Amino acid sequence: MKGYTTLIIAITACCTIAQPAWGQKEYTLDECRTAALKQNIKIRKANNETESSKQTEKEMFTKFFPSVSASATAFSANKNLIEMNVAPGMNLSLLKNGVSGGILATQPVFAGGQIVNGNKLAKVGTEVSKIQMQQSENEVSYTVEQYFWQIISLKEKLKTVVSIKTMLQTLNNDAQSAVNAGVRNKNDLLQVELKQNSIEADRLKLINAIDICKKVLAQYIGEQLDGFDIKGQTMELKELQRPLELMRNHQTSLMLTPEYELLRKNIEVQNLQKKIEIGKQLPSVGIGAGYMHDYIFDKNNSYGIAFATISVPISDWWGGSHAIKRRKIQLKIAQDELKDNSELLILKMQKNWNELDDAYQQILLSNKSIEQASENLRLHEDYYKAGTVNMSNLLEAQSLYQQSKNQYIDAFAEYQVKKVAYLQSTGETAIK
Repeated sequence: MKGYTTLIIAITACCTIAQPAWGQKEYTLDECRTAALKQNIKIRKANNETESSKQTEKEMFTKFFPSVSASATAFSANKNLIEMNVAPGMNLSLLKNGVSGGILATQPVFAGGQIVNGNKLAKVGTEVSKIQMQQSENEVSYTVEQYFWQIISLKEKLKTVVSIKTMLQTLNNDAQSAVNAGVRNKNDLLQVELKQNSIEADRLKLINAIDICKKVLAQYIGEQLDGFDIKGQTMELKELQRPLELMRNHQTSLMLTPEYELLRKNIEVQNLQKKIEIGKQLPSVGIGAGYMHDYIFDKNNSYGIAFATISVPISDWWGGSHAIKRRKIQLKIAQDELKDNSELLILKMQKNWNELDDAYQQILLSNKSIEQASENLRLHEDYYKAGTVNMSNLLEAQSLYQQSKNQYIDAFAEYQVKKVAYLQSTGETAIK
């Protein structure tokens, strides 16, 4: 009956630990992730960078339209600028002051493809910013997952400590009674008390660690530090997705990853920059029109003009040829990086898969260890009551039980984090 009583007390104590404090708001994992994807500083920064890229794209689009400029000039000299002798004794002085102004519009007709390719480059920049945003979201989601399961594991360990503490209290009562009856020596009681002190120290450390971790997670997702808590998660083996259910085709998944897409975009960027460099060495042609007005010689004059321009960068051809070769080399580097890093990305998927499968196997082993440690503890309790083992053996059995529980908790939390790491490496973005 004492064994059943101890179990009931332990379960009650664990339930008490699991209850949230008054006024606390509990967040699920999905709620933590959603809040972080809205409020984390990395996401806000990525949003701003994406918006900046969009503005650059809009700015480049204006290069297709005519450039318009207006100018005005007024002058007043201390003497006439033009003086001449018209006849003996007759001087003519002109142009002491005047005003001129006008407006010109110039439309680029051909610029070696610089404008077209510049707009394409700006568009690629926007696409790159969106891919980098996806990377930031993955990073934030992964970090939330780590913090969340760290808190869950600490809470589960605290439940284990509380249950062990309850067992020790019962054992202390029994040892005290046995010492008073002269059946056991006082050394047994002292060993139990020392173990109780150790367990109490562990309990306090866990409480402080949980408090700090909750504050860290609250700050990371942009929520209030006070009154923040998370909803507990069951750590039942039967509820886990097996690794084989999560496995993806790594070769196919490669093209879904943001890292691969960035490598592809880098090739596109280098190719466009090469074209822009070539365009700089080609003639540029433009046409324009304007309206001019001046007030000179005490007379208003207005007139319109139309013009065409052609510019050939002759002196730049020498240096430009080297610039084009440099861009071709950069393009080749980007192509080589795509091939090499694609292989590395597939290796990373395989590595994450191996770690995921290993974490699952650790859960199975730890679960088996709990069963064995639980049975070992039950037998030592019976043996101690029968007087065939001493208190040290019983306390060691309790320590093995606690250790096996902690190993299972760590393995379970590690598996959840490894699952996210694997799915993200295969291009999954919405982890549920």
